[in-house]
Amino acid sequence: MNSLPPPHAVSRLRSARLERSTRPFLARGGPHGERCTGCRLILSHCFCNFRTIVPSRAGICLLMAEHETLKPSNTGWLIADVIPETTAFGWARTTVEPALLALLADPQWQPYVVFPGEFVAPERVVSELVPDHVPELSTENDHKTAVAKRPLFILLDATWPEARKIFNKSPYLNQFPVLSLAPDQVSRYRLRRSRRDDHLCTSEVAAICLALAGDTLAAQTLAAYLDVFTDHYLRAKQQIKLDIEDEVHQRLRELSALNR
Repeated sequence: MNSLPPPHAVSRLRSARLERSTRPFLARGGPHGERCTGCRLILSHCFCNFRTIVPSRAGICLLMAEHETLKPSNTGWLIADVIPETTAFGWARTTVEPALLALLADPQWQPYVVFPGEFVAPERVVSELVPDHVPELSTENDHKTAVAKRPLFILLDATWPEARKIFNKSPYLNQFPVLSLAPDQVSRYRLRRSRRDDHLCTSEVAAICLALAGDTLAAQTLAAYLDVFTDHYLRAKQQIKLDIEDEVHQRLRELSALNR
């Protein structure tokens, strides 16, 4: 295991979730279930050295179902690894964190709820980012100038039944446009089963959103980071030695070099 990376929004949420647990949480893996606390993989396949941080203009807000932060296969964690502008909140039906409401009300952001448009009233659905401006005082004089808001993508990090529940039971999201994606890709996510090939994992959705916002390098890096994580995860599960010189690792190195 390497030196641990600094905690981010999802790792802090996971720590808070563990503190509330009445019994220890033990993920499977290794002779005694030992996993790196920095990347959640078993120690022989630690992923921490490959963490790549890429600045973005867009932000990601994760609304996470109760047990998502505890799952080693959760990919919301990967988004927070790569994108500094990531926030994460646990979802509950009867309460909402004041910090989440403050974020959604922050005038620098234009929130979009990312959700399939087929389940939403048509007047709320958009397929691309909507130009929006807010008045802001100029630093050079006292007159107001129009400054474009930054997109904030709200991702429901949950199983599909849980995501529908979060969408339908969160009235504070009703005021925001729903961004309906129509990706031309088949999900490459192999760590959990889905009945449909067009169901993308949370990290794949975030990469598409970042690309829409013009954060091309961040989008490409996140996609490559997911590929490397998947490789480590599956090799650990199958007890296969890593090959850090293969194509997926080299692709991530090339993108990481562009960010230096």
